[in-house]
Amino acid sequence: MSFAATLGLVALVQIGMPRLFASPDNSATARMALWGGREIATLALASLVAGLATTPYAAFHFHRVTPYGVLANLAAMPVVSAVVMPAGLLGLVAMPFGFDGVFWRIMGLGIDWMIVVTQWVAALPGAIGRMAAFGIGPLIAASAGIILLGLLRTPLRWSGAAVLALAVVWALAVPQPDILISADGHNVGVRGRDGHLHLMRTAKDAFLMKEWLAADADSRQPTDSSLAEGVSCDEAGCVVQMANGAFVALALRPDALGDDCERAALVVTARPAAPACPSPVIDQERLRRQGAMALRRTRGGFAVDAVRPKGVDRPWSPAIAGDTEAETTLAPRPTAPRAVDATPSEADLQAED
Repeated sequence: MSFAATLGLVALVQIGMPRLFASPDNSATARMALWGGREIATLALASLVAGLATTPYAAFHFHRVTPYGVLANLAAMPVVSAVVMPAGLLGLVAMPFGFDGVFWRIMGLGIDWMIVVTQWVAALPGAIGRMAAFGIGPLIAASAGIILLGLLRTPLRWSGAAVLALAVVWALAVPQPDILISADGHNVGVRGRDGHLHLMRTAKDAFLMKEWLAADADSRQPTDSSLAEGVSCDEAGCVVQMANGAFVALALRPDALGDDCERAALVVTARPAAPACPSPVIDQERLRRQGAMALRRTRGGFAVDAVRPKGVDRPWSPAIAGDTEAETTLAPRPTAPRAVDATPSEADLQAED
């Protein structure tokens, strides 16, 4: 993020600063410059450009955008530059002589002002914009647009704006997963008919729930009771309905797998599953090999996006020996036809006699 902000400021210096610091052509402009209008405009432009340059990365990592960042910087940065930083430097210089206390108190007053500004801006309507997870593709496109705008010196640099616009449209068009499954199989999020996640969980993991909701641009808290709406649970497991009407089951006991395999469109269990289960299954072995995963509905089943994709070898996540084929889809298993008893009934035999 700091590199993107620096690149944006370099572009601002190349394009905007020469015009901003040009000699005033009239007396009104001169009076504005005399009263610090030029410096205020410089601070506002620098805050705006740096904020816009870091927005794609903040949205990618934290799933948030802050439209009032310029306002917060305008209110806080003068105090930081004139009070906080000088007081901190003077405090370090005076520390060996024991006269640093007054400087830390002055620095604390500046930090208190920053906190007040932060709380005021955060309380404004629409201060926090939520952004759903959009993957690495739009982020790369946005990075390319920022580089074109910041580094090129010819009119071709404005093509970076078109690339940035494409990245925004791409990020907004990325479909969200229909099912989220934790690495231990104890937490399952299913997108219902209302478009929101409904959670089946057998273990409390507030951090995981918070991350799932943030990545889904959902403002609810992990303790919100609406997360359990539509979820039916008993001692054997839980079921919840997807947007298309099919059911997803979280099996807690082995004896529940039989019914779930017959009725559910997807079965999730932290236990080993029987190979004869006709429904797609995420079981203990698959969770151990691939970790947490996100599933999207397709015509033939589910597209799987796992933390450790099968057959993919990474320096920080080595492939498991024997995983040589990439498995990115999950489809219902073919079931063997049941044997038909062709023995004539006793009534038919008596009729022949």
